[in-house]
Amino acid sequence: MAAMSTPNVLVTGELLVDFLPRHGNAIAESESFDRRSGGAPANVAVGLARLGQPPWFWTRVGRDPFGDFLVETLLDNGVPSRFVERDPTAKTPLAFVDRGSDSTVEFSFYRDGTADTRLEPGGVPKETLQAVDLVYVGSVMLASGTARSATTDLVSRANEHGCTVVFDVNARPELWNDGEFERVVGDLLGDIDIVKATPTDLRYLPFVDASDPPEELARTLCDRGPSAAFLTLGESGSYVLSTDDALLEPGTAAHDGYEVDAIDTTGAGDAFMTGVLGALVDGERELTAVLAFANAVAAVSTTARGAMPTLPTRERVRQFRAEHDRAVRE
Repeated sequence: MAAMSTPNVLVTGELLVDFLPRHGNAIAESESFDRRSGGAPANVAVGLARLGQPPWFWTRVGRDPFGDFLVETLLDNGVPSRFVERDPTAKTPLAFVDRGSDSTVEFSFYRDGTADTRLEPGGVPKETLQAVDLVYVGSVMLASGTARSATTDLVSRANEHGCTVVFDVNARPELWNDGEFERVVGDLLGDIDIVKATPTDLRYLPFVDASDPPEELARTLCDRGPSAAFLTLGESGSYVLSTDDALLEPGTAAHDGYEVDAIDTTGAGDAFMTGVLGALVDGERELTAVLAFANAVAAVSTTARGAMPTLPTRERVRQFRAEHDRAVRE
């Protein structure tokens, strides 16, 4: 991978260790676990690097063995560590992944006072914000600690420097105090350019009726501030609405997704977001093309176990789409 001295994207959010039941069982039934690097923004950062577009990644982990493991993982995947902070006293956050019998995935987080909650405003200099075009933020860092003010401050400064701000709603209600998620996220939407969510995420926002069809959900989100809204719909594919003010072309588009033998859907939404950002960095503005690429990245990521290890290279995505197109013709 060629060195990249000036990344075009800044990603910020949690970097943590995921523990997955070794034999695919529920947590309560498992005696052994596999250790994986995780966190939605970390998946996005590594995913972009795999596509040949390594971003800056602003995060914070402990100065402990888990933190060492995570930083090494980033470097091994081509993500520069310039903005990866090490906390001398707080621990690296952990999460245990629980898979239900219906293939749903739930997380048990251990992040009370962990290093990621102690991110503070000002960690990214103005020169960096002047140099990047896209800033991606996730919602978990908004849940507690000084990381909330650090994230909202970054969004404000990114807007001042003309960056396109992309926000993944990625609701984790167990991390929030009552009423805070809807207030913080609702306020932040007014400062966001592009938002991505699932209907399940939107159940926790009182100004949204999550049972509405995708076009209504996207319109409701855009009415709160964003100029474009992406919705991931599981096996039904994805949908996007873009207004005249968006970086993308105006209009709407839907994509049915790709049929694959999915082994593990953990991180598929992060892979989709990686594809959206990757397409934007490539200069793609046509809605259907962006959705097709993002859905392909997500589909490939589900064909093996784990989130970060399965994020595809650009060549793997190209190969997958070629195979799909050939199968359709036949």
